[in-house]
Amino acid sequence: MIDPPENSEAREPTAEENDVVKDLNLRSLSALLMDADNNRVLYEENGYNEMAMASTTKIMTCIVTLENGNLSDEVTVSAYAAKMPDVQLNIRAGEKYYLKDLLYSLMLESHNDVAVAIAEHVGGSIEGFATMMNDKARSLDCNNTNFVTPNGLDAEGHYTTARDLAIIASYAIKNKDFIDITNTPSYQFKEITKGRGFSVSNKNRFLYMMDGAIGVKTGFTGRAGYCFVGAIKKPDKTLISVVLGCGWPPNRSLKWSETKKLMSYGINNYEKRQIFENVTLDPVYVDDGQVKFENLSLEGDLSLLMRKDEKVHIEYDIPDKLLAPVEANQIVGYATYYIDGKPYEKIPIYTTEAIKKIDYPFCLKKLLGLWSLQY
Repeated sequence: MIDPPENSEAREPTAEENDVVKDLNLRSLSALLMDADNNRVLYEENGYNEMAMASTTKIMTCIVTLENGNLSDEVTVSAYAAKMPDVQLNIRAGEKYYLKDLLYSLMLESHNDVAVAIAEHVGGSIEGFATMMNDKARSLDCNNTNFVTPNGLDAEGHYTTARDLAIIASYAIKNKDFIDITNTPSYQFKEITKGRGFSVSNKNRFLYMMDGAIGVKTGFTGRAGYCFVGAIKKPDKTLISVVLGCGWPPNRSLKWSETKKLMSYGINNYEKRQIFENVTLDPVYVDDGQVKFENLSLEGDLSLLMRKDEKVHIEYDIPDKLLAPVEANQIVGYATYYIDGKPYEKIPIYTTEAIKKIDYPFCLKKLLGLWSLQY
């Protein structure tokens, strides 16, 4: 996708748009709604501000572990992991647990001691695991995020944005194991050596608040306030919502009502629409080519969630002429799609055939052809 220009001018909504685009009157310090199918931002308030994110950090902890760890591994608890502050499973130094069991503890009840035990096992150290988290963030184009801890406890330099966190969640929910864990109501397991038993239950109330809810993670620290990343999957859309700094005690329930506002806005105002236009492009003159004109091709699929009032504009960037030789399937231009004046996607325009440069054998052949016509 193309990043919007920093100096893009704000545009006043029309009367028709005012019937659709409304201020949701959110109290969160940062909030965002995203189309999980393509990571397009549908609504945001301070969604690009760097914020503390508390235990929503554990979304990345979980997905990095699923992709790099072996769920049947035995994890030995360190003294450092065992002394992490609440919320705790109260694991003890020297105990052993299966990595899979710890992931349920991590995501259902957000245990901070478990997060450190997982990180030390998978990454070799907290620092090593943080590097893995940050590498994953960069691979997802989350460049305004930095992980220091695996549990989200307040730490200097530990931050994200609602936009980046939504992208991380959008990626995570495509992993079946992640969904299986985060959507489990309750889970029981035992410590390996002495058989100490545990039962953890899912603290994500949103799973039962809206039809189609599939996640994802709560969080709270003194710096971050109440945080929540939610996900809903409908037949025609999958939405990710993020609220950060969504109140402090005693406003524990505000994150649920704010999330419902965001999700309801997306469900009620956005429908899937194909905006790609299949057009026939004029051939381009080829200077010094054995064939004088090159045919162009343009193919794409831009099916995405759109509001009924959003306007699509397309600009074609094609050269006036090409210089031989020209290769087949060579990119020679772009069609840039704008939504309400903001660039959304660039689709390449290709040549359809190879055209050689005029050379001596070509000229000789032409001359012989003309001579044979005369005689």
